[in-house]
Amino acid sequence: MSTSGRPREFKDTAVIDAAMDVFWSNGYEACSTQELCERTGLGRGSLYNAFGSKHDLYEQALQRYHEQGIAAQLDILNRPIAVKNRLRRLLEWAVAADFTSPDRRGCFAINAALERACKDPMVEKVFTRHVERLEEAICGVIKSGQESGEIAADRSAEQLAALFLSSYYGLRVLNTGTQNRLLAEQIIAGALDAIF
Repeated sequence: MSTSGRPREFKDTAVIDAAMDVFWSNGYEACSTQELCERTGLGRGSLYNAFGSKHDLYEQALQRYHEQGIAAQLDILNRPIAVKNRLRRLLEWAVAADFTSPDRRGCFAINAALERACKDPMVEKVFTRHVERLEEAICGVIKSGQESGEIAADRSAEQLAALFLSSYYGLRVLNTGTQNRLLAEQIIAGALDAIF
């Protein structure tokens, strides 16, 4: 038995992943403790002993989603291929994720930000960190494209990264709300044409 006061190891990935699935599908407000218990396999007492509160568990689920998502996005952006192909693949990765979800639940981080960022500093902090890391990576890719001559250097990499980022997040929201693949393809083409 742990003497450090830290939760037991059973809580880690399996329970957090199960909770993430519930929060992702329902949102924070509509997520009941009963459903969290059913999906994680923990009783109410065990759940609160391990995580402290529903909000603490939500934070761990959102943080885990952030870490997994940013790792996948950075993997795409850091591939040793042409800059245009890296940026295109990131947009295509988003479309694949958004159109293959059976319940059209979109991106958990975006959903959390839309539901709670204005009233929950934790959500604002995690989402801002995610956006900043992605923007930094995109900016780095664009700078490398400018250095190689793939992208004209008449605009700042920061400006182009912000433009791409707005297209990326607009794409994610529209994908979830409309499931319009033609529109998604037009956004991808337009975003790339604006940079290259």
